[in-house]
Amino acid sequence: MKVYTNKDGSLAPFKKKTIAVIGYGSQGHAQAQNLRDSGVDVIVGQRKGSDNHKLAVKHGFKPGVTLFTAAEAASKADFIQILLPDEVQAKIYETDILPHLTKGKTLIFSHGFNIHFKYIKPPKGVDVILSAPKGPGHLVRSEFEKGGGVPGLIAVHQDASGKAKEKALAHAKGIGAIRGGVYETSFKEETETDLFGEQVVLCGGLSELIKNGFQTLVDAGYAPEMAYFECVHEVKLIVDLIYQGGLSWMRHSISNTAEFGDYTTGPKIVTDATRKAMKKALTEIQKGKFAKDWMDEVHGNGMKNFREKQASERKLQVETVGKQLRKNMKWIDVKEIN
Repeated sequence: MKVYTNKDGSLAPFKKKTIAVIGYGSQGHAQAQNLRDSGVDVIVGQRKGSDNHKLAVKHGFKPGVTLFTAAEAASKADFIQILLPDEVQAKIYETDILPHLTKGKTLIFSHGFNIHFKYIKPPKGVDVILSAPKGPGHLVRSEFEKGGGVPGLIAVHQDASGKAKEKALAHAKGIGAIRGGVYETSFKEETETDLFGEQVVLCGGLSELIKNGFQTLVDAGYAPEMAYFECVHEVKLIVDLIYQGGLSWMRHSISNTAEFGDYTTGPKIVTDATRKAMKKALTEIQKGKFAKDWMDEVHGNGMKNFREKQASERKLQVETVGKQLRKNMKWIDVKEIN
């Protein structure tokens, strides 16, 4: 994959133009502030009365000046970036954005879900691009403030102007991603790999490993506190090593005993059956089944199953034990969900 660095991007496409960031959540607050600090004319579209609206005000966006409703912001902007949750994007797009998406404007996404699975179908005459930092919003912001940047991806879905890629690189530069390296991809590739990574490794896979490892020790008679330290607390220590230098650095940093266990036991946990399940998960993502199941849960079932599962997971012993142990970890910026 070709990598673009700071020398490749220019903010010229934003000259005398306005970008509306629709949604001031995790990514919205970070990207809007980074763009503004880069000298781009930024306005925010956020529902009045919401916590995120109050946060935008706290961050210096002024109601009626640089802070508007989604529809108002879309009407005033040359670039419209949608940073709302995937499940609500299509509805807000139809009601508040599409009426103002006139020829010559640019539509920006940081995740290709709604474009790739065709929940949003942009009109002809507009550029449709992707600029996606590969990290959570708070990290996108903090690294930018340090003078660095979280690496990112760019892609072009529709190039009406002939300059869509140039605009994507400009946006990547504005949010600081190009400082860490930006890689060109497609909406399809970004969407499918992102969903797969979340479900199979980062969230779904890791969560199930943690829960089942913890429960195996507890069921065998070990103290829940010991199980928590071994199966939850130390995950960060290992992941930090991998983040710094890959699996090789992690294995270099742990004991020979731990490394031997890695080689001999890991393949017994992630087996051929596991890999078969991974391939099935990828197939369901590629064919749009996961996307349909999620949209049906949101719009057809009112997120009932989702909320019930969310509530039950928060009551698991691994969660309650962890909450008690973290009370003594004064060095951690603890974030508890009640």
